[in-house]
Amino acid sequence: MTHLHEHSVNIKHNRAFAIGIVLNLIFIAVEIFYGLKANSSALLADAGHNTSDVLSLVFAWLAMWLASKKPGGKYTYGFRKTTILVSILNAFLLFAAMTAISWDAIAAIRNPRPVEGTLLMIVAGIGVLINTFTALLFIRGQKEDLNIKGAFLHMAADAAVSFGVVIAGLLIMLTGKQWIDPLMSFLIITVILLGTWRLFTDSIKLALDAVPDSIKLEKVKDLLLSQEGVEDIHDLHIWAMSTTQVALTAHLIMPGKHDDKFIAGLQKQLKLKFGIEHTTFQIENEFIEENRESNC
Repeated sequence: MTHLHEHSVNIKHNRAFAIGIVLNLIFIAVEIFYGLKANSSALLADAGHNTSDVLSLVFAWLAMWLASKKPGGKYTYGFRKTTILVSILNAFLLFAAMTAISWDAIAAIRNPRPVEGTLLMIVAGIGVLINTFTALLFIRGQKEDLNIKGAFLHMAADAAVSFGVVIAGLLIMLTGKQWIDPLMSFLIITVILLGTWRLFTDSIKLALDAVPDSIKLEKVKDLLLSQEGVEDIHDLHIWAMSTTQVALTAHLIMPGKHDDKFIAGLQKQLKLKFGIEHTTFQIENEFIEENRESNC
């Protein structure tokens, strides 16, 4: 049995997390203060959304740090799975934020209150700048890590939501219609829900050890079967060890001889074509029918 284990810890986003957290904490305080002063449900809703996003950034950062720790004791895989668990937690935080936003918006509809449109526009405009800047900090790493992708989506959605609040403030100034403010809150909820549901379902799939969406199982099987000397395969499993690392195990039926160069070459192909870095192969001389798995 040959085993390849490569550790690749992504620490280049530490600065991005720190900057994003600090900027958003300051902005949340500003939003809450002026949201209360302007009687704006939309501004308070955005503050609640930003609060959940700051928590998600903190948890994602913590998970990435834990994932960088070397395996030890009973945790032979280390703490890589924490990155997946945190992505699920982030989704739940956003669902909780939506509930709070809905509650406040319903209260605003039942008991209309005057909203200062100009103040609403200014504060939300600041939010557009801060959230856009923060999103750009994560734009490069979003294709490599589900937590980085989550951070980027959170901040990009925040920028869009803040822009929506600016529009709401402008419409209130032009029309004097106070119901525009809680209506914008419900639009914010819709934006959050669309982005959060995808993050939630992707995270659940990884938690259940499903084959990552970026990898086509049939193509991996075809690659393995195309190798010289490989007559069949069974017990093929592909799953995410973390939001950045994928593992593969397989039994290869090879009646003839093989050497370490064969395994090394196969591992290299899997890494280059599918990004699978952690592979384990068991070489067998003959096929035993009862060992065949339904997924092969």
